[in-house]
Amino acid sequence: MASQALVSSSLTSSVKTARQLFGGGKAVIGSRKSSSFVVRASSTQPPVKQGADRPLWFASKQSLTYLDGSLPGDYGFDPLGLSDPEGAGGFIEPSWLAYGEIINGRFAMLGAAGAIAPEIFGKLGLIPPETALPWFQTGVIPPAGTYNYWADNYTLFVLEMALMGFAEHRRAQDYYKRGSMSKQYFLGLEKYLGGTDNPAYPGGPLFNPLGFGKDEKSLKELKLKEIKNGRLAMLAILGYFIQGLVTGVGPFQNLLDHLSDPVNNNVLTSLKFH
Repeated sequence: MASQALVSSSLTSSVKTARQLFGGGKAVIGSRKSSSFVVRASSTQPPVKQGADRPLWFASKQSLTYLDGSLPGDYGFDPLGLSDPEGAGGFIEPSWLAYGEIINGRFAMLGAAGAIAPEIFGKLGLIPPETALPWFQTGVIPPAGTYNYWADNYTLFVLEMALMGFAEHRRAQDYYKRGSMSKQYFLGLEKYLGGTDNPAYPGGPLFNPLGFGKDEKSLKELKLKEIKNGRLAMLAILGYFIQGLVTGVGPFQNLLDHLSDPVNNNVLTSLKFH
């Protein structure tokens, strides 16, 4: 009987150990300070995070300890460790960096469309030629050209700074104190500013009037599409600047020139600065 009890105790102990290693509890191989490779196991099947089976872009063992696929468009890419909450590169709060990328991507999408739209509309004859200017001739780069708006450039600059400063201030308030914009008086519109407690995706009738992303799956898909298009738009804005310096014409005209004669109008043949 004693031997049976001993065998039973040993088997029970072995099963518990196996469960801790492969099915339950938490098993950690190495430590954060000595090794960045951390393996966590759970007794229950964890919920599948967005991008859990995502492709990885130059990911490291260290980056995968904090980039777990829960963020839209997360592919483990962080060579400088900017999003590492404990690393040397983490001098800015990682959640603010993720939030800032979304906001800058949205601005870039608006800017990329707004910069090229006058050229396209001008070519189609939808707007007069005097307003169908390349983006760099509208006053954003004064030596390249200016445009006579309803006010002088200094007045416009001060007005834009005041309006953007006000909007950015309220956006920062909503980030640091989630949901505060729906409680703070704002011309009676505050009741429409309380869609969610996530400042990056406020939702509600003002920011999501068509009701996109009603279920979690479609919402994740929309978030992923948005961040991908935002990143492309930020690269497009950089391309607009380079194209303007190198070719001296707008991006839509660059496209037309390339399509008309790809051999003589391409990146290699345009390497001259105006």
